[in-house]
Amino acid sequence: MGNQLQFLDYSVFLIYFVIVAGYGYWIYQRKKTAQASATDFFLAEGSLTWWAIGASLIASNISAEQFIGMSGSGFAMGLAIASYEWMAAATLLVVAVFFLPIYLKNKIYTMPQFLAMRFSPLVATIMAVFWLLVYVFVNLTSILYLGALAVSTISGFSFLTCSIGLSIFAILITLGGMKVIGYTDVIQVLVLILGGLATTYLALDLVAQHFGSDGALAGLSLLRENAADHFHMILNKGQMMMPDGKGGFEDAYDKLPGLAVIIGAMWIANLNYWGFNQYITQRALGADLPTARAGLLFASALKLLMPIIVVLPGIAAYLLYREGAFTQEMVVDGAVRPDKAYPVLLNLLPVGLKGLSFAALTAAIVASLAGKANSISTIFTLDLYKKFFDKDADEAKQVRVGRIAIIVAMVIGTVVAPALANFGQAFQFIQDFTGLISPGVVAIFLLGFFWKRATANAALAGAIATIPTGLLLSNMFAGMPFLHRMGWVFLTLVALMVLVSLLDKKGQERVHPIEVDTSMFRTTQSFAVGAVLILGIIAALYIVFW
Repeated sequence: MGNQLQFLDYSVFLIYFVIVAGYGYWIYQRKKTAQASATDFFLAEGSLTWWAIGASLIASNISAEQFIGMSGSGFAMGLAIASYEWMAAATLLVVAVFFLPIYLKNKIYTMPQFLAMRFSPLVATIMAVFWLLVYVFVNLTSILYLGALAVSTISGFSFLTCSIGLSIFAILITLGGMKVIGYTDVIQVLVLILGGLATTYLALDLVAQHFGSDGALAGLSLLRENAADHFHMILNKGQMMMPDGKGGFEDAYDKLPGLAVIIGAMWIANLNYWGFNQYITQRALGADLPTARAGLLFASALKLLMPIIVVLPGIAAYLLYREGAFTQEMVVDGAVRPDKAYPVLLNLLPVGLKGLSFAALTAAIVASLAGKANSISTIFTLDLYKKFFDKDADEAKQVRVGRIAIIVAMVIGTVVAPALANFGQAFQFIQDFTGLISPGVVAIFLLGFFWKRATANAALAGAIATIPTGLLLSNMFAGMPFLHRMGWVFLTLVALMVLVSLLDKKGQERVHPIEVDTSMFRTTQSFAVGAVLILGIIAALYIVFW
């Protein structure tokens, strides 16, 4: 089957678009008030239920890089890549228990606001500008680039047409504020899961048919039997040599170095993303603690399902390719391209189901774009515009400025996105860049939370030293696995911040500790039961697929 969608596929997609847009408009009309509220627009204060918070977290997280990139990694290295999803489920529980109470107790609405309250306005401003630049020129742009590339490959429309269409769709949702994003994300997640499962079912059924059987369950059994090397969660050095996309091979251990995924620096990457990232935490900052915690628990449970949708299809494509299928589609310029796995499978779906899976991919991209644009708008309006340009801006003006910021950010993303094609492996470049800043952010926030003697100068030193330290260690220890380097950078920055704090006697006198006490970390019995159940499932998965 070619790449072109059929009439029924477009009909399914149109139904999805009308439902999401119509539901978003209904939510906006039902919940809007005569006087626009900034906290309502940016945070949907008190408006989101636990299931809306959980669904929105997952919808914002899952995008083209998961569908395309993680399926490609499933093709290349197998189930080991699922650690990013399953360890994220555990990280969400840590954030729910230990970080959310601190944010909500101290009425924190943005990450720069926390830095200003705990350290100094200078630290907050530097990080606000830095986060804005990263969010606009790295995160938003990369989501738009990879999303438009994937949609263009499947639909046959030009890259520019797809990028503009995705931007407009995201703007329509985002201009309604966080409450519209949160509730439309419930539909986005439903479509994402249904469409993703359709592709997984097809992939497993294709495996079954290839070996003379029938059905997804038979396909799963045959997949485990015939691709047993792709069902290991913990990789040893030299165990898995995978295609590098350039015609050669590389050691998968360099990407996922053994136990580092459980007790190492993957925690740093996950804590940065799920705990100290405006893009993610914003969904829970407008709710009360029980509701916010329940939302994160729900998101954690959904995380357990994601490898079924984004990793299993890649492993199935690997086995079928090894058996002689897809050889023309998977090879470009003489090199095996793992990232082709998901689009190849998607194009094999029957008419109608292909439209559903196309809608699922679009839902993932649009939800991520909307969430990122809202975070950009929030930081710009509350942490920069109101602080430096118009201190007396009323609630209505803040909302207007926020909406303008959304449109400007999306226009910039649309203009800059095509330039990422010049970076060969844009996705890996983005991951490497994010990995350079994660250790510093985690060090600053953890010491800010739990060590009262951490000073503003120490936080400033940690922020400034983050990227140079990462680059230095990268040059000194060439070939060191990415996660190991991240761990050493984190430990170095913690040591630097502790040393600066102890030597900074004047800074000690100006410390602004936030309100933290152990009673804040107590949970309800239902949350504790759910958390233990999820942790038990994660442990079982690692034991079975070790």
